[in-house]
Amino acid sequence: MELTDHQFQRYARHLILDEVGEEGQERLLQSRVLVVGAGGLGSPMLLYLAAAGVGTIGVVDDDRVDLTNLQRQIVHATDRVGALKVESARGALAAVNDGVRVEAHAVRLGPENAEALVAGYDVVADGSDNFATRYLLTELCLQLKKPLVAAALSPFEGQLSTFKPYLGEGHPCYRCLFREPPPADLVPRCEEAGILGAVAGVVGTLQAVEVLKELLGLGESLDGALLIYDALLARFHRIRISKDPDCPTCGGRRHG
Repeated sequence: MELTDHQFQRYARHLILDEVGEEGQERLLQSRVLVVGAGGLGSPMLLYLAAAGVGTIGVVDDDRVDLTNLQRQIVHATDRVGALKVESARGALAAVNDGVRVEAHAVRLGPENAEALVAGYDVVADGSDNFATRYLLTELCLQLKKPLVAAALSPFEGQLSTFKPYLGEGHPCYRCLFREPPPADLVPRCEEAGILGAVAGVVGTLQAVEVLKELLGLGESLDGALLIYDALLARFHRIRISKDPDCPTCGGRRHG
């Protein structure tokens, strides 16, 4: 594809980057990213992916906008309280960049629909808030050989990593890090524990950066590493994740 005059102007600050340029921008415009969850993480991620010119953005969420969401879920607005989150997000992204296609999936991701959804995209970004979805995406992205950029939040912290276990040795999956979900009473949901809204913005924006890096082949991937953000101490920590040879998801497998 060739960029139009309008696209040259819109993406001018990308085009002057040697690491992106016309070729990279054209690659973004032809890319397909699936964002699971249009909440605290998904909101900034969706906005930045649309602004960057990711050509097709799928968003999966069966929830509706609630007034309590607006403290952190910046893709939504007061006048859209009660609307489906995927439709609210579609409108917000169109206002940012009407040159991208938004595929709204107003469903709850589950075993009955996840494979068909994931298969249609190049990169999957997990902004969900439950372990069942995280483990399901881990299995499917391994099976379908899709990069999975996953993040999670707590009241004043965030975690972020990229998983590509289909590449084989040295490339762990989410389950290498968290073999089993912790007891539910140890991980209270947002409505129980609370969250400083801007923390979701920081981590969701970082997640968008990692998605763009995967699409463009830029820099050092978070594959094999976990990035931890501590808002109260204003610190980032990066730790290595080892591939677990006994992992029930990716251990002992060989992927070419």
